[in-house]
Amino acid sequence: MPHLVPLLIRGINNLSDARYCAGMGADKLTFVLDPALPGHLDAKAMKELAGWVAGVELIGEFDQLSAENINALSAECSLDAVLLRSYRTEDELAEIAPPVYLELNADGLAVGSVLLPSAPVGFVVELSDNSSSEAPSALVALAAQGRLWLGPGLHPERARALATQLPLAGLSFPSGNEVKPGLRDFDQLEAVFEALEME
Repeated sequence: MPHLVPLLIRGINNLSDARYCAGMGADKLTFVLDPALPGHLDAKAMKELAGWVAGVELIGEFDQLSAENINALSAECSLDAVLLRSYRTEDELAEIAPPVYLELNADGLAVGSVLLPSAPVGFVVELSDNSSSEAPSALVALAAQGRLWLGPGLHPERARALATQLPLAGLSFPSGNEVKPGLRDFDQLEAVFEALEME
């Protein structure tokens, strides 16, 4: 089922989410692999989950982990790309082997305080619930380059508005947790997927 823009689902940590999101047409799934981050998965668990899905890009999320360790985990888990939660310089990014998505703080962009490196293939910005509906000029510029992935939260109407008003690379949404193994409420994600279906 085609969507208005590509969809990235972040923080997959269970088989229910992995299979549901892949089946609903998500383009990219992220797995938190940095041991310093809450809810991280080890390489074995990530590979087991990834073994159940096909046709999606697999991305590892990292914070301050060294480039050497990121490269090793990326190779072990056969990652297509990595998503870095912390800012890195051009030189630091050059040491990371897979393609890089870089998460940026929307507030920092609004005041122009971040000099953006050119190396990342995309930038991910998670909007807060009380963010202004007007996109800061830095977000508009990134969108114009086709490199911006915006996270509107699990708000279907807001997601559709952003997808139709900005030339985004895609939209980013959080995954969730199972109530118990094999039991998961997908109502919010389903509403988002349906709102973004092409008519």
